[in-house]
Amino acid sequence: MSSFVTNWEALDWDDIGMRINSKTAADVERALNAPRVGREELMALLSPAAAAWLEPLAQKAQRLTRQRFGNTVNFFVPLYLSNLCANDCTYCGFSMSNRIKRKTLDGEEIARECAAIRAMGFDHLLLVTGEHQTKVGMDYFRQHLPAIRQRFSSLMMEVQPLQQQEYAELKTLGLDGVLVYQETYHQAVYAQHHLKGNKQDFFFRLETPDRLGRAGIDKIGLGALIGLSDSWRTDCFMMAEHLLYLQKTYWQSRYSVAFPRLRPCAGGIQPASLMSEAQLLQTLCAFRLFSPELELSLSTRESPHFRDHAVPLVINTVSAFSKTQPGGYAENVPELEQFATHDNRTPSQVAAALSSAGLQPVWKDWDGYLGRNTQ
Repeated sequence: MSSFVTNWEALDWDDIGMRINSKTAADVERALNAPRVGREELMALLSPAAAAWLEPLAQKAQRLTRQRFGNTVNFFVPLYLSNLCANDCTYCGFSMSNRIKRKTLDGEEIARECAAIRAMGFDHLLLVTGEHQTKVGMDYFRQHLPAIRQRFSSLMMEVQPLQQQEYAELKTLGLDGVLVYQETYHQAVYAQHHLKGNKQDFFFRLETPDRLGRAGIDKIGLGALIGLSDSWRTDCFMMAEHLLYLQKTYWQSRYSVAFPRLRPCAGGIQPASLMSEAQLLQTLCAFRLFSPELELSLSTRESPHFRDHAVPLVINTVSAFSKTQPGGYAENVPELEQFATHDNRTPSQVAAALSSAGLQPVWKDWDGYLGRNTQ
């Protein structure tokens, strides 16, 4: 069965990096004026040369964002169900080698968390766990997903990669979307940072969006962990290739993209490459021109100042008041967290900041009975 792996094998990491870095101001100008942004144009917009064109790039991205999404910005929040993990990854606070307190929420604790989240106004929920197949696997999801779904109109998941038939089953239990970040598209670098556990399997993870598409999952989220490899520009372009393949192959699904930058955590590493806030904005805007209908998401990893200025330009989905540990909403226990967030404002404060910028925060935007995800 075909997958993105075939496409990935045809991509040369070093060649892509050199082509991006060789783009000139003239290339950037042509990309900005092109009726459609393809691969070459995206390379130019991701290049160092594009830094001088950030203002016109942001203006065009904002026009496309407003044309497609109006003045709305969707709100979601992550609910961490467990920090148990059977992987040893150099960059993650949940890594099995880190000596932190471990916890998995039971039904009563999940209910308390859901109640606290609903009290803040959220109706879009992202379920997050460490990757532990036995204790936080399909049996756990079968037990708790239906009750969680009854409380929220949209339910997404960011857990260990599963099999196609398992995703199909979770869809029947109310799952709408799945985020699965490749972390880096450089196989050797990937191996350096995934030391033990199932996450060592680079290709099984790389093929996860294919399994999601074949299972008919409504929304598929991609991401590269910025700073893991020594060339964030190359990682971002490789992710664009992945996105393009998925959009053509599984056109029934919607897609989202995020660019999380490494944040402090227990046992964390120093980034191999640094992306400034200006470069993050450049990348977000480049992807908006590359795929105007793409959902671009910005998490609380970023600062309040950056989020307040970037969201009105190009973002259509944000998290707010995120707690990265199990039990973080009903009880705040910092030593259990996956990483430290940067924007710790309350949901109402984030919503007020968006409203003052002329945007409309959307806590709920659709119901399944209206026709989406009924196949």
